Amino acid sequence: MSVVVSLRDVLDELSILTDEATVYLNRKTGELFTVTDEDAQLLEDEDDPEEIPEWQRELLPKVREVLDSEDWLALPTKFDLHEYAIVEGFCESIENQVLREELNNAIRGRGAFRYFKDTIHRQGIVDEWHRYRDAAVEKIVIDWLEEYGIAYERSHEKS
Repeated sequence: MSVVVSLRDVLDELSILTDEATVYLNRKTGELFTVTDEDAQLLEDEDDPEEIPEWQRELLPKVREVLDSEDWLALPTKFDLHEYAIVEGFCESIENQVLREELNNAIRGRGAFRYFKDTIHRQGIVDEWHRYRDAAVEKIVIDWLEEYGIAYERSHEKS
C-alpha cells in the first residue's frame, strides 16, 4: 500500500517556512523533514566535527540521508509559492472596484507588501485575504503532490 500524506501537515510545514530552509517529504513514508541552509552547508564543509554543537551533529546523518536519497522530495519553497502572484490574484478577486483599485495601487512600488498589509487591515479584509491565500497555497501543494503521484488526505484539518 502506498503512503497517504496529510495535506494539513504539509500545509502546516509550509506555513512556517523561511527563506533559509527547505522542507522535504519522503515519498515512501510520508515523513516531513526540514533542512536549513546552515545544516546543508555543514555537510559540505570539512570543519572539525567537534566544533559543531552536539545537537546539530546528531542531525547531520538525517540531513545527509534527506539530501542524498531520491525518496526525499523538496516541497515547494517560498519562491515557488509566488506570493506576489497570489497577492495580485486576491486584488483582482475583489468585486468592489474602488477597493480593488486601492489594493492594486498598494502593491506597486517600494514597500508594496507592507502597504498591502496596511490596506487590508484598514479595510477590514484580513480574514478574506487569509482565506484566499490559504486556498491558493493549498492548490499549489495539491498540484505538487499530484505531479509526484503522492496520495493525500484532507483529514486532521483544523476546525
